[in-house]
Amino acid sequence: MHKARPTIGAVLNPLAFLARRWTPSPRIVRRAAFAALLMSVAIVVTGGAVRLTGSGLGCDTWPKCTGDSLIVTQEQGFHGAIEFGNRMLTYVLCAAVGWCILAARSAKPWRRSLTGLGWLQFALVMGNAVLGGITVLTGLNPYSVAGHFLLATSLLTVTTVTWQRTGEGDSAPRPRVPAPVRRLSWALVAATLVLIAAGTVVTGSGPHAGDSSEIKRMPFDWATTAHVHAVSAWVVCALALAMWLVLRVADAPVDTRARARDLLVVLLAQGAVGYVQYFTHVPEVLVAVHMLGSCLVWISVLRVVLSLRERSPERAGIPAQGDSRLSSV
Repeated sequence: MHKARPTIGAVLNPLAFLARRWTPSPRIVRRAAFAALLMSVAIVVTGGAVRLTGSGLGCDTWPKCTGDSLIVTQEQGFHGAIEFGNRMLTYVLCAAVGWCILAARSAKPWRRSLTGLGWLQFALVMGNAVLGGITVLTGLNPYSVAGHFLLATSLLTVTTVTWQRTGEGDSAPRPRVPAPVRRLSWALVAATLVLIAAGTVVTGSGPHAGDSSEIKRMPFDWATTAHVHAVSAWVVCALALAMWLVLRVADAPVDTRARARDLLVVLLAQGAVGYVQYFTHVPEVLVAVHMLGSCLVWISVLRVVLSLRERSPERAGIPAQGDSRLSSV
């Protein structure tokens, strides 16, 4: 009997090479997914800090920090350090996403779905890095800034789904609640997306342009957009309350009802911060807290929706990681 010899692809493919020699536990895979989610939130909050400190053009070009230097220079001072620090944090985010990809690829059995979600995270990070560069090169165009935030929200979506999927199998999802409840959840998702989009308009027409120089703003009345944003928030709160009540009436699983309760708590806190910042003339610290709250609201909404279905814990992965046939990523 001759032993099967590994193919050239298995030798040359770094991920397959690592998968043959490392088997992370399910806990490590889940921690890797959570690290990517945590860093996705951190990059949003620190990006807000760049804007709120007026450091958006601290590095006046991209991909370099200046026309002559790849890194921040002493002449650029505080604002340059803040902007460059945020750029460097992107590498930390890439490391977290890379860990997620490696852990998903090396887990046994190999679940292609998790690996695919990891690569989607990486694509979103790279896309947002390019869009961030365009934002700098266009002098903090408010529409580009809004797109930058919305793409970051897309990354939050994928990292949240990935984190959820690490605790599930790959079988077809089965509903845990009646169809009307699921339709209500999609209404909640749609209303939250409108809320987030309205928030970018409030920011784009508001006082925090991101730099001390004259920056183009969206041509909307800030007070009016703030009121539209507030109405959207009340709609989301009403739907979240309805979801919590319906889940109790439908005797939904305990964890689902707990997630609906958590969403209500986050929404109430976010609403309180929003009103305080409006009546206190939008102080920078509260805006930063509000941006963090926006991330937590969206994650909480997604967790409610994802808890309305379940997948069998029996994973339909690829069992033999050491097989030479498994040389592809």
